Amino acid sequence: MEELVKEFKERMKIFHDSENAEIERSLLASRASIKRMIGSDDITIPEIKELVIERSRYAYNDSLEFFEENFQSNIIGVMLEVAIENEDDVQTKEDNGR
Repeated sequence: MEELVKEFKERMKIFHDSENAEIERSLLASRASIKRMIGSDDITIPEIKELVIERSRYAYNDSLEFFEENFQSNIIGVMLEVAIENEDDVQTKEDNGR
């Protein structure tokens, strides 16, 4: 989580540590929200990490109500990628079980 906080602060040009606890809470909430939306919170996937950081940015700027509308195409695109990946994983497991 420290690395994600660092990336968020770099994105937002925040150079002090006094908000770290609040930033971490926001990132955790954003990660849970993104998982609910797309079915994964794997921040090793760059697009998911970007969505988590961007949702937190909207929350930080008190504009969270605009996030889903403004990132709808990104959310749908990543959701489809995750669904296809999960389907491929299920198919591979079924093929290996035969």
